[in-house]
Amino acid sequence: MKASLCIFIVNLCLPSFDAGSQHIFGPIKEAISVGNAKNVAQYFDNSLDIAFDSEEKTCPKETAGLLLRDFFKKNEPSGFVILHNGAASKGGGQYAIGNYTSADKTKYTVLIRVRQTGNRFLIHELSFVKE
Repeated sequence: MKASLCIFIVNLCLPSFDAGSQHIFGPIKEAISVGNAKNVAQYFDNSLDIAFDSEEKTCPKETAGLLLRDFFKKNEPSGFVILHNGAASKGGGQYAIGNYTSADKTKYTVLIRVRQTGNRFLIHELSFVKE
């Protein structure tokens, strides 16, 4: 219920996003789809917020990569789709919201927030919330 309300509010308040977001989130989506934490981690900012259900941590990218690897080991992917994306702020931040399904059919709502650092978009927030 919380995740659905959050998605509704985000979509109501934020402008729609152009096709450029597919380019930004495409490689991240592919890496999550196959459970490749190493490939996702190459898009991590130096420090980021990472959450699995109610456990949220702010940690260096190396630690976040290990946490994501452990999550994928416990929850092997069977599918991941991005449902919505958009501009999260006037400062160039962007977001994507998707659905991750594990091999045992557990579903998670995924929030990915990126911001531009130099000429790259880097993840500064990643969360998996069980539905």
